[in-house]
Formats: sequence, C-alpha cells, structure tokens
Amino acid sequence: MGMRAPLKKVRGLGSAKEGTTHWWHQKVTALALIPLFIIALAYAISLTGSSYDRVVYILSLPFSSLVMLLLIGAMFYHMKLGLQVVIEDYIHTEKTKIALLLLNSFICTVIGLAAALAVLKLALGG
Repeated sequence: MGMRAPLKKVRGLGSAKEGTTHWWHQKVTALALIPLFIIALAYAISLTGSSYDRVVYILSLPFSSLVMLLLIGAMFYHMKLGLQVVIEDYIHTEKTKIALLLLNSFICTVIGLAAALAVLKLALGG
C-alpha cells in the first residue's frame, strides 16, 4: 500500500519528478545573472559616448564576448523557465497550454540564438 490517496492512484497522478530540477535551474541562472549583468552594465556605462569603432573593439575582446554570450544564454534560459511556470500555472486549456509552451521555447531559442550570433559576429570580425 502506497502513500497515495485512492483517487490519485486511479488517475495516475503523481510526482513528475521535474519540479526540483526546474527550481534549481531557475535559482542557479538567477544567481549567475547577477555578476554577468553587473559586468555588462559596467561595459555599457563605460562605453557611453564612445565611437562605434571603440565599442566594436571592446565587445570583440574575448572576455567581453564570453561575458555577453554567458549573459545571453543564462538570460534566455531563465526567461524560458519563468514563462513556462506562468503558462503552466495560469493556462488551464490543454491545447492552449501546449501551444504556448511550444511558442515560448521557440521564441526564447530564436531570439537567444540571434543575440548570440550578433556577439559572435562582433567577436570574429565578420
């Protein structure tokens, strides 16, 4: 005899075993975003009023490019996780929920890849 209530056993509802992982990923990305955002903000403030060539030069340095790529990756993954929770909690129609979850993943991936491509283009001088 398990710890499940009889109705829960009949419906087959149990732990999806993903809640803790999802929670940890969101907390870790939030923590990673703090220093990455501070560094990116420092770059933005220091480059205010600089020429286009100076901005391109600074952002093409390996450390700058790495920080920006990590920021983009962490930010869009964190955004995808956060929006997923909102969709799962507040959308009750199954078809709409699935469509929005797919759209969320697609948009976060496409915009994240576009931003990463822009940084790589700067970094590689293309």
